[in-house]
Amino acid sequence: MAEHGAHLTTASSDERPSIFEVLAQDSLMSAVKPALQHAVKILAESNPTRYGVLWRRFDEIYALLDLLLQHHFLSRSSASFSENFYGLKRVLTSDPTRPAHFGLRRKQHLRSLLLLALLPYLRAKVEKILARQRDEDDFSIRLPQSLTQKMYRAFLVAYPFVSMAWDGWVFCQQLLYVFGRTRTHSPLLWMAGVKLAHLTAHDIQSLDLKPSSPIGTNPSVGEKMQRILSSVVGGVAMSLSTGLSLGVFFLQFLEWWYSSENQSTVKSLTTLPTPPPPVHLDDQAAPGILSKLCPLCRKVRANDTALSTSGFVFCYRCIYMYVKANQKCPLTGYPSGVQHLIKIYSSEC
Repeated sequence: MAEHGAHLTTASSDERPSIFEVLAQDSLMSAVKPALQHAVKILAESNPTRYGVLWRRFDEIYALLDLLLQHHFLSRSSASFSENFYGLKRVLTSDPTRPAHFGLRRKQHLRSLLLLALLPYLRAKVEKILARQRDEDDFSIRLPQSLTQKMYRAFLVAYPFVSMAWDGWVFCQQLLYVFGRTRTHSPLLWMAGVKLAHLTAHDIQSLDLKPSSPIGTNPSVGEKMQRILSSVVGGVAMSLSTGLSLGVFFLQFLEWWYSSENQSTVKSLTTLPTPPPPVHLDDQAAPGILSKLCPLCRKVRANDTALSTSGFVFCYRCIYMYVKANQKCPLTGYPSGVQHLIKIYSSEC
């Protein structure tokens, strides 16, 4: 029994990593993004005017940085950032003896780059669109049913089933990898035409001695700019790698702390401060009609709706259109979404 299960925790003769190693490197990048996202959220809430754009464009900024980071490590060590962190490399299924410091071939390099950086970005955007669509359905908002919109809604309906099928494929691939029936633990590696292996002592020595540019050449202006950009990205990559070496457990803690199971605790500790009431509410001589004005249209409110992030009350149409377009409260600047709108019912209705 022990002999049959030994391959689960040790590398085999062909340097195949164990299932625990490959799953650990998969979880590393998934822990980095939530931690950075929470840090950006705190900045945006502290100063919406200056840092609000970082929160609104977080997915695009993170995807760009991830693209540069993964390109650097794929070019230098034939591995993604997380794979290199755990001492792994990508080898071609057609040429497993290719040294790591040579990098991947152009075709496998581009495939790996797109699957590492572009695919997670697209999936995150689709899931946000799906969540926004659910919010609009909860508010019973129906747009004109043109052919394009029908196809759009059909895609949103089918996406959860596609996502479930993908997760099932990943699980089956990992199960086959555990029992040695496949060379890759992830469909993404299979699509890229590579598999994972351990870095050898020769690979590590070659990476340490790898020159940044050919010796004895006179680079052009474009090559100089490319070298400077590569040096900057390499410095950021090495700083991030060193920082993660010290803070990987802290990132895992943040991932657990901000998981769905702890949202009630986090919400009670990190809720936004209660904004001050409007000035006219403190003025006892102010006519009663002023308290019923919408801060956006300056008219008597119709279909009163409160924004839970700030506590102010608006016309439903005014605040819905504003929040959907700007993703923030018009008075306080707090990040907000349509899910924060609360309908107010009076006893007179």
